[in-house]
Amino acid sequence: MTGPTNEAETVLRLDGITKRFGALTANGEVSLDLKRGEILALLGENGAGKTTLMNILFGHYVADEGQVLVGTGRTGLHELEPGSPHAALEAGIGMVHQHFTLAENLSALDNIVLGTEKLSSLTSAHAAARKKLKDLIERSGLNVPLDARISQLSVGEKQRVEILKALYRDARVLVLDEPTAVLTPQESDTLFGTLNKLAKDGLGIIFISHKLAEVMASSHRVAVLRAGRKVADLPTAECDLRKLAELMVGHEIVETVRDAGSPGAPLYVLDKVSAGHGRDALHEIDLTLRAGEILGIAGVSGNGQTMLARVISGLVTPVSGSISLAGQNETHANARKMIESGLARIPEDRHRDGIVGAMSVSENLAIETIRHPENQRFGLLRFRAMLEKARQLIEAYDIRCQGEDSQARLLSGGNIQKIVLARTLEPEPTVVLAAQPSRGLDVGATSDVHKRLLAARERGAGVILISEDLDELMRLSDRIAVIHRGHLSEAEETETLDRGTLGLRMAGHGGEEAA
Repeated sequence: MTGPTNEAETVLRLDGITKRFGALTANGEVSLDLKRGEILALLGENGAGKTTLMNILFGHYVADEGQVLVGTGRTGLHELEPGSPHAALEAGIGMVHQHFTLAENLSALDNIVLGTEKLSSLTSAHAAARKKLKDLIERSGLNVPLDARISQLSVGEKQRVEILKALYRDARVLVLDEPTAVLTPQESDTLFGTLNKLAKDGLGIIFISHKLAEVMASSHRVAVLRAGRKVADLPTAECDLRKLAELMVGHEIVETVRDAGSPGAPLYVLDKVSAGHGRDALHEIDLTLRAGEILGIAGVSGNGQTMLARVISGLVTPVSGSISLAGQNETHANARKMIESGLARIPEDRHRDGIVGAMSVSENLAIETIRHPENQRFGLLRFRAMLEKARQLIEAYDIRCQGEDSQARLLSGGNIQKIVLARTLEPEPTVVLAAQPSRGLDVGATSDVHKRLLAARERGAGVILISEDLDELMRLSDRIAVIHRGHLSEAEETETLDRGTLGLRMAGHGGEEAA
């Protein structure tokens, strides 16, 4: 991708940013420039300092050293007031978060205008807002039904509303955090086409991503953070996927490869299962998982994946249909019974459902097998045994923490996921439910997750992989089914599918799931 065609004017400069949290240096003398009309990709491992750097940019944190400079195009660069989100917005810095910050019960127009006018003048402001937004939509191609409620919009449309919010406030710099995490391939292509158009109109863009292929295809320049320091800043044209991966983690990444498998007998079966209600409902789901296979479930966020995972885990009892695990009827089994029957889960939200943040690493590692004789005897917990087991797992899974007594909430997302993986896979379960197992993880942590899921498959376990990442699904799955609006398509051999076909089905175009 060629560089910015506009005059090389600096619109943002981070100069020697250092931020410490106690003994931890989250950012160490990080300097970064962004030009007008440039798309800059910001990469780094989980815990590399990307989020801290962006929080300093938006005034949520104050740097211990260094400064943030913004350019107006008329008076050159000037220092941004530290610790002031309002000052960042006034300076033309906009942010689109991975998890959208929209009021679901308000219209797209209301969400865009909200915060720019006094509440008493919202109605009168709408006419002027419509006129300005019409021009923005025509120039950017960000088509959105302005009068539709946010709850009625697709994921891609919600993201466009977020971008329009920033453009409406005359943003000169736009930062996007994992912008394609919940988009179909077609929506991702549309998004980057739009971003390229906005850059040509002079917008400076920073996007944070763990998807190296989209970084290579859609950025002009790449900056890499590792352990809080900038280790690379170079044109994308001088990079390749292997080089970027090595820059991020500091060593070579060995790509995971799925060998041809020989699936065995059915292990886990859903037969005409319906559950939930409203938008989260499942409708007569049929699913068969065999021993020694990974069954992938593809779908855009909000199409029933969460309810499906809860049913499989025993957290929700179906209203109709039946469930069997290893030949036993488990239709009315609760989560504890499912674990005892050999099912283990990697939950979608590792922070909310994967750990108890105030508990220690060792306690979190033992929490689902707390009644096992190795963890208690005569109703008393065996803390020494729990600590010893935790030390073994910390080493085996490379959980980076201050020790087995560390509070789990203090760990990075990647290390929290390692706790969940160790707790899930160490007992060698019969069935593994992996819901969004690599969401938000860097390339190194993702590679480790993939290796461990493939290892479970190799020893004969069945793995249900629910993911919105088609590259992950295509790489790991033996068969893939698509979930759309609570309906699940028949699973097909991965070799017979391609990304384009899956993307269309995820959006509801073609196949049984579109019914």
